[in-house]
Amino acid sequence: MRGAKGGVIAADNRKGSMMGFAYQRSYRGPIKAVILDWAGTTMDFGCIAPAVVFVEVYKRKQVPITMEEARAPMGAHKRVHIQRISELDSVRMRWQQTHGRPPNDGDIDAMFAEFVPLQLKCLSNYSTLIPGTLDTVKECRKRGYKIGSTSGYLPEMMAINLKDAKRQGYVPDASVCAGDVPAGRPYPFMCLKNMIDLQLSPVEACVKIDDTVPGVEEGLNAGMWTVGLAISGNEVGLNLDEWRALPKDQQQAKRERAYRRMETCGAHYVVDTIAELIPCLDDIEQRMKRGERP
Repeated sequence: MRGAKGGVIAADNRKGSMMGFAYQRSYRGPIKAVILDWAGTTMDFGCIAPAVVFVEVYKRKQVPITMEEARAPMGAHKRVHIQRISELDSVRMRWQQTHGRPPNDGDIDAMFAEFVPLQLKCLSNYSTLIPGTLDTVKECRKRGYKIGSTSGYLPEMMAINLKDAKRQGYVPDASVCAGDVPAGRPYPFMCLKNMIDLQLSPVEACVKIDDTVPGVEEGLNAGMWTVGLAISGNEVGLNLDEWRALPKDQQQAKRERAYRRMETCGAHYVVDTIAELIPCLDDIEQRMKRGERP
């Protein structure tokens, strides 16, 4: 506070400190932005596009991998993703059997070099928006929220997604991919760059929505509220028709596993798809009005 003669003096918190209390300010305003992932969150139900290419690049090295192995590190920068697949015990064993040695950095670089054109070629085949995306984004804009986005894709891949999304009526206010920052998920840099690009503050006024564990961790590490999407993305890994065709008991088993995974990694909320996001945002705003923080 300012003294009577214009000098700046510090507030005296000694009494509070002596009583064992600490004081800090809390944001009690509205949400200012939602930051959405791409594949598995807003488009490509099941997060199919990257998974099929990871399988293909390992196949070309005579080391077959399962779809589950391909999905294990989903959400990371794509070169990092390829490296993490190679670090799985099962994959390293098959690589050793085929090549007589473990995979090395040169192998990872070679697979990544093959991955990029293959991914670029097939992205548009999996770019259909997930049901509920347009309605949810419309409601967010009605409330005055900015729409940010993050992705483990490279800039040239992101350009294709942006073009395909625009054709279907979805245009975020900001878009940051792993190639735009020093490190991708689970580091918080893409979320924080969204805030810079959108010129928003404070960080707790933003909500990160993602279908992967590293994507949820990205938001948590940035200090944001987080919502995990359990069904539409990597945790279940089925396209919309495959999901709808599953018997109800199998759907429920996969749902329960996905919810546990998201909850265990620390997501504040978990829902099936982006179509169920708005009630989470309502609850977050109520919690912030009470002074709660992520």
